[in-house]
Amino acid sequence: MNRGKADVLLGLQWGDEGKGKVVDVLTPQYDVVARFQGGPNAGHTLEFEGQKYVLRSIPSGIFQGGKVNIIGNGVVLAPDLFMAEAEDLARSGHELKSRLYISKKAHLIMPTHRLLDAAQEAAKGAHKVGTTGKGIGPTYTDKVSRNGLRVGDILEGFEEKYAAHRARHLDMLRTFDFPLPADFAETERRWMEGVAYMRQFPLVDSDHEINRLLREGKSVLCEGAQGTMLDVDFGSYPFVTSSNTICAGACTGLGIGPNRIGRVFGIMKAYCTRVGAGPFPTELFDEDGQLMRDLGHEYGAVTGRERRCGWIDLVALRYSIMVNGVTELIMMKSDVLDTFPTIKACVAYKQHGEVIDHFPYSIDEGIEPIYEELPGWQTDMTHVTREEDFPEAFKAYISFLETQLDTPIAIVSLGPDREQTIRLKE
Repeated sequence: MNRGKADVLLGLQWGDEGKGKVVDVLTPQYDVVARFQGGPNAGHTLEFEGQKYVLRSIPSGIFQGGKVNIIGNGVVLAPDLFMAEAEDLARSGHELKSRLYISKKAHLIMPTHRLLDAAQEAAKGAHKVGTTGKGIGPTYTDKVSRNGLRVGDILEGFEEKYAAHRARHLDMLRTFDFPLPADFAETERRWMEGVAYMRQFPLVDSDHEINRLLREGKSVLCEGAQGTMLDVDFGSYPFVTSSNTICAGACTGLGIGPNRIGRVFGIMKAYCTRVGAGPFPTELFDEDGQLMRDLGHEYGAVTGRERRCGWIDLVALRYSIMVNGVTELIMMKSDVLDTFPTIKACVAYKQHGEVIDHFPYSIDEGIEPIYEELPGWQTDMTHVTREEDFPEAFKAYISFLETQLDTPIAIVSLGPDREQTIRLKE
């Protein structure tokens, strides 16, 4: 934590690394938690005091009293889903309206964006990307084509602006021959309720707000959604999300300069998962993959979709560390590997007969992972509370990863609860 600096926490794989829990664990050290990109397609799961919460748009620092939480301009918001999420938290005793600021520059996900998402995905047939259907892609498309509707628009002349955007979207849907669902009027009614609900929150120029806080010497934690390998520029394109999930996205998604960035926490699982379509070099289709899925409860927090599982990919991780400027690593779900007699790690690829240790332009085809094998620890680590009590084989796995990735592992997670988090010695 650096006063007057913005530390960044982001995922290094294909998302679902466990960012929500880590933000919640780190938040006590910070004055401000700010979400910088993504939308309600990404769920951050937190478990503590016997309760489980899934956050979709609201920063994970909301559970720490007295912290300022900011939804930045790089986020896309669905008012109806935001309202449902905020009301659930309020019912559980977490009041938000005085502590959650929303950027006026954040773009709104309209009901018609969700229909466009479904229509466009259906039109791709066998080449589907595997979107969550939440309207994220079409909303970002409107943003970059300068046709977007923003949070600030709800403050004045909103009905006219909404009607114009709605009419344009309906014209587009007609070209797909995509009919309106029977419950669309009810969906719109609920969405408008969400707009009215959002007006009760501080709607701010978050770029000015966050820079003011930094000038005052406040410490800021920037929270990313999804993972580096889903970045629209640097991920496994076109099977990616529509925003910049890397560290640079914190600058553009919050309006802070690169000189304000402090530490960069890169989160990874002790193995690897992916949701939806797209290449996955270390994916397992055998009993080991199924065991990882079962032990890790690898099902989407928002979508419920089954996650694809595989061994850790150090080629992709080295690439992620490079493009993010990661200063320290956080390894999640180490306990999922507790029962495996042998642990594998992909250290290089074989592509078209050539061994490569860098992440190539495309991993769509012809990639064969090259593994190193390490002995498993075969010990239940979910009750371990000190680094000194780690099995020797697990210590060796950590040392191996740090050497391969040339980056220290600062925190290890051994379960979903706050308490199952071990900070390693410097």
